[in-house]
Amino acid sequence: MSKKTYTTALVLIPPEDCWEPIQKIRRLHDRKLRRWMPHIMLIYPFRPRETFDELAPRMAEVCRPFAPIDLRLAEFRYFHHRGPSYTVWLLPEPAEALVQLQAALQNVVPDCDEVSHYTHGFTPHLSVGQARGYETMSALKRTLQVYWEPLSFAAREISLLWRGEPPDDVFRVDRTIALEGQSGGPDPDHAS
Repeated sequence: MSKKTYTTALVLIPPEDCWEPIQKIRRLHDRKLRRWMPHIMLIYPFRPRETFDELAPRMAEVCRPFAPIDLRLAEFRYFHHRGPSYTVWLLPEPAEALVQLQAALQNVVPDCDEVSHYTHGFTPHLSVGQARGYETMSALKRTLQVYWEPLSFAAREISLLWRGEPPDDVFRVDRTIALEGQSGGPDPDHAS
């Protein structure tokens, strides 16, 4: 079994023509802007990049029954971390489709389960920034919600990302895997 690493990830990236409203917020509030493109995390940490040739066909087999997912980003939510630390994020809806996809992918690398360890399990989200203190986070979330125009897109693929060590530590797409199933979701015989 290969080890896990924080230099790779399996994510869903919105189409680039949807990035600007998200990046506008992230430029002001997200200290991870330089390292990550807008994304919905599916598995992180992940396997080393040298295992991608072996893993990609297995991931493609898992993705085959999943149709592209029409997602909508309309509502801001937050995670509370330790102490005064918060992350503000957009909820991709319908979340259930992403939960099914993530569970099926995690079955390929069952020990890469960090994103499922939370109280409510895997929570699909697109992070837009961090805040210190509940009042600061609440004010930021309220302001963002007032001015946000909901954004919709079709998620047609997942991406395997990698990064180097600092200073070359910006995540890049190594390869993508299509969601090519028919409308109506995954085949129940293939979904987990």
